[in-house]
Amino acid sequence: MTSMSREETPVTVQGEGVEVRTQDIGGGMAVMFMRAGKGTDLGPLLKGLPDDLCQCPHWGLLTKGRVRVRTKDGEEMYEAGQAFYWGPGHAPEMVEDTEFVDFSPTGELDKVMGHVKTQME
Repeated sequence: MTSMSREETPVTVQGEGVEVRTQDIGGGMAVMFMRAGKGTDLGPLLKGLPDDLCQCPHWGLLTKGRVRVRTKDGEEMYEAGQAFYWGPGHAPEMVEDTEFVDFSPTGELDKVMGHVKTQME
C-alpha cells in the first residue's frame, strides 16, 4: 500500500502560475497534485503534442476553482467538488484559482510533463 500527501510529493513543474507535483503511486499509476492561478491556459504548453492536446488520461477530483477543458469536439466546465475523467485529447484552462488531484498512467504522464517542461524553457 502506498500513500502520500501533497507536501510529500516532489515538484515536477513550477512556473508561469503553475505548480505540479507528481509521484508514482504504484500499479502503473501516478498521482498529480496541481495548483494553477486564474487565467492559466495550459494549451500553449501542449503545442507539439498530437493535436496540440494532452494525450494522457486523468481521473481526479477538483478541490478548488473552475476549469474549462477544451477538446477537438468542444469544451466542458468543471468546478470544485466534482470528480472528473479527462480522456486523451484535452487542454485545461483555469477559470479561477484552481487545485486538483488526479491519477494517471505513469508513463503517459511522464511524457506530457517532459514536454511541458521543455515548452517552459
